[in-house]
Parts: sequence; structure tokens; C-alpha cells
Amino acid sequence: MSLNRNEKEAVIAEVAAQAGKSQTLALAEYRGLTVAQLDALRKTARAQGVYLHVLKNTLARRAVAGTPFEVAAESMSGPLIYGFSEDAVAAAKVIADFAKGNDKLVIKAGAYAGKALDANGVKSLASIPSKEVLLAQICGLLQSPVSGFARVLAAVAEQKGGGAEAPAAPAAEEAPAA
Repeated sequence: MSLNRNEKEAVIAEVAAQAGKSQTLALAEYRGLTVAQLDALRKTARAQGVYLHVLKNTLARRAVAGTPFEVAAESMSGPLIYGFSEDAVAAAKVIADFAKGNDKLVIKAGAYAGKALDANGVKSLASIPSKEVLLAQICGLLQSPVSGFARVLAAVAEQKGGGAEAPAAPAAEEAPAA
């Protein structure tokens, strides 16, 4: 179905707005996927906060013109599905995870931080843990020396005390009777 000029402008505006607030673009060829498989991919993408759409390549090129994703314009050919995400790894992760289980979805290219990515670059980006996991790892690293120091102090205290409890306070001496 062909779009009229106003519909094309609306699509370009929508994609440009999405590109303006996204960090990552991932492109994949979807030739051979069934409607049910595409629906499953879209459902996963929605749950991860990824804007995932099949677009005409000329409209996509116009929408990303003047954005950091313009570097991926050369790769925009063939039947492609476009994934934009505000999270740096979400779009790449959704597409790469789906491609692992389905050989008909082929990762083509992507863009991150104004740099074009090839298929291996998108897969590498997808292998980076999410922001929440990275923050948890940093917290663990920061907490590790403190908890280690506390364990050492506890071991030293136990060793000096011989494992027994601290001695009780001495009883008050009785005053001599006069």
C-alpha cells in the first residue's frame, strides 16, 4: 500500500522524533519471518522499551538525516526492521537475542554514538550487560573492600578473644566495715 505525501511526512516526523531521543539504532533483515514471529519480536521489543518498525528505506534515510544515526544510511537497503532505543544496548540486545533463536532474522548494521556498526558491532553491543546489571556490579566492587575489612577485623577479634565472649565487668569491691 502506497502512502500519500502527508502520511510519508507523518512517518518521517515520528521516526525523526524517536531518533532524536534514542542512543542506539539496530537494523536487521526480516526476510522469511512469519507474522507470528514478527509479532513475538515486537512484543519483546515493547517490553524492553525499544521502538521497532518496518520502514521504507527512503523514509528512514530522510528521518535520520541530521542525527547521529545518519552514518547507518549506507546500510539501509533491502527489507529491514529498524530498532531504536533510549537505552544504549536494548535495541541491539532485543534483535540479537531474537536472531539467536531464529536464523531468518539477519543483523545487518547499526549505529551508536555517531558511529556506524557492522553486524559484529551490533552483536558486541548486545553482549554488554544492561545499565542495572552494571550498576549492581559497581556497587559490589565498591562494597567488597569494606566487607573484606570487616571480616578481617572480626577474625582478629575472635582470635584475640580466643573465641570466648568478652570478660564481664569486675564486681564492685565491698567497703571495709569500720
